[in-house]
Order: sequence, then structure tokens, then C-alpha cells
Amino acid sequence: MSPTILLLLALGLGLAGWLAARARAWTFARESETGRLPSLPTYHGWYVALWIGIPILLFIGLWSLFAPGLVMQAVLASPEAANLPDFDLQRQAILSEARAVASGSTQAVFNPAARDYVELFREAQSFYGWVGFAATCVIGFLGGAFAFLRLKPDFAARTRVERTVMMILLIASLVAILTTIGILASLVFETARFFTMIGPFDFLFGTHWAPDPMANPDNPDPTRYGAIPLFWGTIFIGAIIAMIVAIPLGLMSAIYLTQYANPKLRAWVKPALEILAGVPTVVYGYFAALTVAPAIRDLAQQVGITGASSESALAAGVVMGVMIIPFVSSMADDSIAAVPQAMRDGSLAMGATTSETIRRVLVPAALPGIVAGIMLAISRAIGETMIVVMAASTAANLSANPLDRMTTVTVQIVKMLTGEGSFDHPATLSAFALGFVLFMVTLGLNFIALRVVKRFREAYE
Repeated sequence: MSPTILLLLALGLGLAGWLAARARAWTFARESETGRLPSLPTYHGWYVALWIGIPILLFIGLWSLFAPGLVMQAVLASPEAANLPDFDLQRQAILSEARAVASGSTQAVFNPAARDYVELFREAQSFYGWVGFAATCVIGFLGGAFAFLRLKPDFAARTRVERTVMMILLIASLVAILTTIGILASLVFETARFFTMIGPFDFLFGTHWAPDPMANPDNPDPTRYGAIPLFWGTIFIGAIIAMIVAIPLGLMSAIYLTQYANPKLRAWVKPALEILAGVPTVVYGYFAALTVAPAIRDLAQQVGITGASSESALAAGVVMGVMIIPFVSSMADDSIAAVPQAMRDGSLAMGATTSETIRRVLVPAALPGIVAGIMLAISRAIGETMIVVMAASTAANLSANPLDRMTTVTVQIVKMLTGEGSFDHPATLSAFALGFVLFMVTLGLNFIALRVVKRFREAYE
């Protein structure tokens, strides 16, 4: 039985408990001398509903993890399992194909040997599905009965419900913190393993990047793991070229929409501009590879630049800058619009023109939000992969020529982690070291942005 059915069952049981508890609370109110309760009947209903829903949701989460293993054990315990091949890869392929057909994700088996196990999987899935259904009903009934029996005329249901909701919100807020800690811990652990094979100095200051996944991992060549070309490519494409495109266009569009455009034009242009943020990056990659990169190559050849390639850092950076314009524009638009009208009126009353008011009053006052938007755009740009792969290639070159092929850290992370590479090889572990450096650089940029925002906020508060 699918988890969706169990969730619907939990919703139905919770609704039934909510209605029953609410009705009982109204009974308490009618029987009371004052006709009032310490908590509204709605809180009594939510108290019972939470006691039904939370245990069921926890059970569904655990059951979805353990049920597939129980189904597999039931199939392997059957007499037909003795006919499975001894080779583990073949056995797993047959069982996976039979399970896919039994669950309905595929229509037929390609391996004839898997046909004999489809019905076994269906029987096991049906059995454990009904077990999960029965357990869900029992858990919901026990939780609802426990909460329902605790309802009394003087029961403080509101306090219990608010504490429970506060705990749920606290757990939800801790998820992001714990996830960040887990990501950082995994990066630090794997990066430490990599630095036991390749020295940090060779990695951070080397100028040649050419890891060989097929080389002997016990005797790696440290001169092949110099990451300077990757760091330079990331900064050059994502933080220089893209920002040269995104910051002026985004900031000027925000100024125009907030200060000069009439409301009808703004109502059309602003949503159209923000549509750029919803375009998939692979579409930008196609646009960069098929339109922008050939156009840049042809233009370079027309002006006499020889050796121009159809893959260049300039093509990737320009398209990436167009992609992140909405991040800069939206944040700048909101920040400028949030500047108090009194500051505008005061500047204009002193004889300043509209352009002088924008340059000397509005933009400085809105600078914290503008800087935040720019930092968000930079973080988005340096983490982009698809555009770089399709428009700038995967070649690690240390060059200041925007017409050369280049690559970034994220592209090499994908390249190192895809394929059949071993996680004990320095070529694979180098992806974690690159991720750790990128994480620290992004963290440093965020700290710098916070300092800038705090300084200008204090100056204009």
C-alpha cells in the first residue's frame, strides 16, 4: 500500500478526531455553569488531531524505510529464491526488474528469469501493505483515544497545542542548521582524506589541472592537481564577466521601473523581467552554445582576432549575466521602493533633480538591499554548471583572454563524481576539496556582504 494512501488515512483519522474532540468540548461548555472553557473547542480538536497525526506520520516515515527490506526478505525466504544465480549483480538485477513490474513502474520484464518472481513481490507487497494499513489504524486509534480521554472541562488544550506547534517549528528550523553541519562535516572529512594524498600547497597554488582517474592511487602525481585554473575560471566567468552584465542592467532596470516607468508599463515589464529567473539553466546553456557563442566567434573573426573558438568564457559569462539579472533587479527594486518617501521629497525640495536624488539619496539608502541582491547573484553565478559545460567547455585554462576556453569548480566537481571512479582515488576526492574551497569562499563573501550591509544600514537609519 503506497504511502499516499496512508497519508490520506492519517488525514481522515485526524479530521475524525478533531470533530469528535470539538464536539466533546462543546458538551463541556454546555454543562459548565459559566458556559466557558479555559480553551476554545477548536484547541481541543487540534489537541486530539495532533495526537493522531504526529505518531502516524512518524510511523509512515519509518515504515517507508523498512517495508522494502521486509518485502525483499519475504521474497528471498520463498522456495523459488533458491533458483536465483549466485552472482550478486545478476541476482540483484533480476529482483529489481521483478519488483519494478510488481509495483507497476514498468509494464513487462526483459529478463525471462525475473518473470517467476513478479507474483512473489506482489504478494509480499500486498501483505505488508495491509500490515502498514492496520498499524496506521491502530496507532491512530490509540493516540486519539489517549488524547480524547484526557479532555476535561478544565483541560488547558490551548497551552498543549501551542507548545506542540512551537516544538514542530523549532525542529523545522533546526533542519537547515543540521543539514549545513552535515554537509560541512562530510566535506571536511573527505577533504582531509584528499590532503593526505595531495598536499594542500600543491592543490591550492598549482597551475596545472589534469587528474587521471586511471592512475595509481597509491602514487599520485601532485603536479596534476593544481586548482588555480579552476578558481580563476570560476571568478572570471561568474564574478567578473557575469557581474559586468548583470549589475548595470539589473540596477538600471530597477531604477527605471521604480522612478520613471508609469504603473501600467511597470505592471508588464517587471513580471516579464522576473520570468528570466524561472527559465531552466539548460535552456540558457542551449542559447549560449547555439546562439551567443557562434555570434561572439564570428564577431571576433570579423575584427581580426584569430583563434577565436565557439566555446569561450565570454559566451558563458554573458549568458550567465543575463540569467541572474532578475536577482539583482528584484532586490534593488524592492530596496529602492522601500526608501521612505520623505527622503525623496526632501531631496527634491532642496532643489535636487530626479537623477541627483537617485544617485545621492535613493541608491545609498537602498545600498544594503542592493548589495544583498548582488551577493545572491554572485553565489548563483559561481554555482552554475550547465551553461559553462555547454558554452565554455571543460578545459582548465589559466588565461585572461575571455575568448579562451575555460571551466569552473562546479563543472569539475560534476566531472570527478560521475562515472565509475573509486572514492578512495584522489581524482574523485578532489571534488570534495573543490567543494570545500567553494564553500569557504562563498561563506567569506557572505560575511563581507553582511559587514557592508551593516555599515550602510547604520549610516542611513
